[in-house]
Amino acid sequence: MKNNKICLLGACLLCAVTVFAQNVSLQPPPQQLIVQNKTIDLPAVYQLNGEKEANPHAVKVLKELLSGKQSSKQGILISIGEKGDKSVRKYSRRIPNREEGYYLSVNEKEIVLAGNDERGTYYALQTFAQLLKDGKLPEVEIKDYPSVRYRGVVEGFYGTPWSHQARLSQLKFYGKNKMNTYIYGPKDDPYHSAPNWRLPYPDKEAAQLQELVVVANENEVDFVWAIHPGQDIKWNQEDRDLLLSKFEKMYQLGVRSFAVFFDDISGEGTNPQKQAELLNYIDEAFVKAKPDVTPLIMCPTEYNKSWSNPKGNYLTTLGEKLNPSVQIMWTGDRVISDITRDGISWINERIKRPAYIWWNFPVSDYVRDHLLLGPVYGNDTTIAKEMSGFVTNPMEHAEASKIAIYSVASYAWNPTKYDTWKTWKDAIRTILPGAADELECFAMHNSDLGPNGHGYRREESMNIQPVAKRFLSSYVESGKYEKVDFDLLWDTFEQMKEAGDILLVNTENEPLIVEITPWLHQFNLLAETGEEVLKMVKNDSKSFFLRRYNHVKALQQRMFYTDQNYNQNPYQPGVKTASKVIKPLIDQIFATAVKRYNQKYGADLDATTDYMPHKLISNVEQIKNLPLQIKANRILISPMNEVVKWPAGNFIEIELDNIYPAESIDINFGKKEPCTWGRFEISADGKEWKTIDLKQKDARLTAGLQKAPVKFVRFTNAGSDEQQVYLRQFVLSIEKK
Repeated sequence: MKNNKICLLGACLLCAVTVFAQNVSLQPPPQQLIVQNKTIDLPAVYQLNGEKEANPHAVKVLKELLSGKQSSKQGILISIGEKGDKSVRKYSRRIPNREEGYYLSVNEKEIVLAGNDERGTYYALQTFAQLLKDGKLPEVEIKDYPSVRYRGVVEGFYGTPWSHQARLSQLKFYGKNKMNTYIYGPKDDPYHSAPNWRLPYPDKEAAQLQELVVVANENEVDFVWAIHPGQDIKWNQEDRDLLLSKFEKMYQLGVRSFAVFFDDISGEGTNPQKQAELLNYIDEAFVKAKPDVTPLIMCPTEYNKSWSNPKGNYLTTLGEKLNPSVQIMWTGDRVISDITRDGISWINERIKRPAYIWWNFPVSDYVRDHLLLGPVYGNDTTIAKEMSGFVTNPMEHAEASKIAIYSVASYAWNPTKYDTWKTWKDAIRTILPGAADELECFAMHNSDLGPNGHGYRREESMNIQPVAKRFLSSYVESGKYEKVDFDLLWDTFEQMKEAGDILLVNTENEPLIVEITPWLHQFNLLAETGEEVLKMVKNDSKSFFLRRYNHVKALQQRMFYTDQNYNQNPYQPGVKTASKVIKPLIDQIFATAVKRYNQKYGADLDATTDYMPHKLISNVEQIKNLPLQIKANRILISPMNEVVKWPAGNFIEIELDNIYPAESIDINFGKKEPCTWGRFEISADGKEWKTIDLKQKDARLTAGLQKAPVKFVRFTNAGSDEQQVYLRQFVLSIEKK
């Protein structure tokens, strides 16, 4: 009986502490957190112990937090410093013996902010800042450290690089969320890649980079400058010297961390032996020669499992030849993939070191008509020791990317305590606290990528997905539905409209709203369409139905206009929103409602919605899942950023929905060498084919088709060797009927 009472009392106390602890929400979750059921007021007077020895960036944060308070020889004692400093010496045993670890304690007598190193102290202050709310602090004891050594972001996407102001904002965001790495590698920076990697930055760009380095240092972030020389590098001493000269110029700008990228290239630059020799030369002549430079990072040409060629021994050569200190990046089993235990074991065995993960999410440079605002999930939470680093590759929309970046920060710091949905919601509240509910609604329906060449998909509209499925199934089959399902769908469309309107006028985070505005407009139009379609289901009397029908057609035109006029990038132009669940639901309900109306009244209303009538057929693995696009009279294969390995005999084919007079074909494989290996054909029936000679100018292949009747076009690797090309452009122009 006594034991039962003790257990009950313990449970009650635990419950009390737990309830209080729930109010102590820290980002990222600490390794060890003990919360007492008590708060203290931060007094007006304090004693600061250790400010002259401690990390000056941490001291600066502390003084900002204590603004308005008075420092004196009285008041609560605040001790700050690194292990070994006199100010925190008595707490040395409590400080985790881990890089960037810290010990934090708050009680009535003293506040302790002690790092295992300077960065650890800075992170203790970031935690302290989160604990301090309205002048109150919970009594806590925290022992904390990161599970993954390097955590952060690689700006490595194709498309419009981030602005200078966006990068400054990003660096401050990383510091607050305990990310220590920013890898500068935008593909469209001409001084990062071929052919201008050998040249110094102009004065303006150099000054901006220098400012970024300063701000990165202030926020305890390693600014890693990456170079991408592989497309035209010559394996000679001249290019070695030019590369070292470029690194030296970046060093003079304050850069102390460097990377060399060999991704997305073809030709001689892919030689692993030569890559290893060059990297070891850089490592010994530059990195190790400068004691303040961090270990070198490299991105290999075979940076994912699906692209690796075991017979070529590329990865094993790097593993054997590269200096052990050089970090090797890896995207997983595919270009776009989540990181699994089996996958990381596979790569670590070959490269003979823990992989440095380059996670390609929420990057959208292959689906630029979509926003990827959903939660971060899918990565194994038990493999922290098997990776040396984890960085996320974001969207070109810097502010919108912070939703995922916030979550990656949480995952990489403490994967075993990572909570997908809580972190996602916390991220949204952090980025837009004044309209968090509205942004959550918008993000919930803008998570998936749509069909894409990488086959990578995300969940979307999960809150309404079962209802949508149940309603549609019942209505299509019998014309009936449950009122509760109808009401839930109606409420969803109402919430979408409200969210879109509220976000469009939000001034709390203007850069975010600017980035997502085209999608907000499309979101509103789609929600309004959903409401009108539900009205058509509820009331199919002639006059009422026709009014709703005409309005839907008008809304469809407006959505088409938005898609054709906004976000007109050269790769995946347009604006797609809520495309996985909500839009197909609305389209199917509309088509069914119109069909039933036509049957009832003998009418002939057009029930079509926007869809893709044409098909892409291919046995080239990297191409077969690419989506088609229609722009006016042009049918396009969505371009690719990566090198396409095109086996001999394999083809790509477009099948049109009807026979059309064909006007021209325009192809760009990113190669200036004569395309003697390719054969282009057209057909009206798929049986009899006619070969068309293509004219080549630089990398562009073209032919006029003189309005020949075409239903099929096909391009085949007619040679005997695999070709490595870039699918920059594949456009068929037709005369529309």
